[in-house]
Amino acid sequence: MNAPSGVQVHPAGLCESADVGAGTRVWAFAHVLPGARIGTDCNICDGVFVENGAVLGDRVTVKNGTLVFSGVTCEDDVFLGPNVLFTNDLRPRAEIRKATDALVATVVRRGASLGAGTVVVCGAEIGSYAFVAAGAVVTRDVPAHAFVVGNPARQKGWVCACGARLSAALACTQCPARYVATDAGLVRQDG
Repeated sequence: MNAPSGVQVHPAGLCESADVGAGTRVWAFAHVLPGARIGTDCNICDGVFVENGAVLGDRVTVKNGTLVFSGVTCEDDVFLGPNVLFTNDLRPRAEIRKATDALVATVVRRGASLGAGTVVVCGAEIGSYAFVAAGAVVTRDVPAHAFVVGNPARQKGWVCACGARLSAALACTQCPARYVATDAGLVRQDG
């Protein structure tokens, strides 16, 4: 199959979706199934699998070996480190085939970063600019700008949109950003 216009597919990669934005790169041994939706300027690295029904926004980076199954939505500017694994069924059985609408959705909000080896149990929402440390197992929602680690993932602090840790006063240590706490996580105070 020919790649959509403006999409670069490595000769050893396979992009079967017609819904892929210009500037996106699909590298060797990556497989994008028909029905997957991928935005512009994404980087789909070696060995990635993107299933039908998965949605990746613009400028999403998906590092080597990551599995993005049906029902997963990653908004713009999300970073998925190597070997990130999403699930989409809380009670899987090989003999029971479930339709896409019976799977449990997961959402990764704009600008969030998931470190290498992160496992995301379906049904979780990872908030904007949250940072999930390498090897964490996400079993519940992660607030916007939260820094979470471990199995199960637990919050250990807050991070700025630039990626730096925030002080106890919710001020960035690397840029002038300041934040205020809300029920959904942090919101930038200074604009």
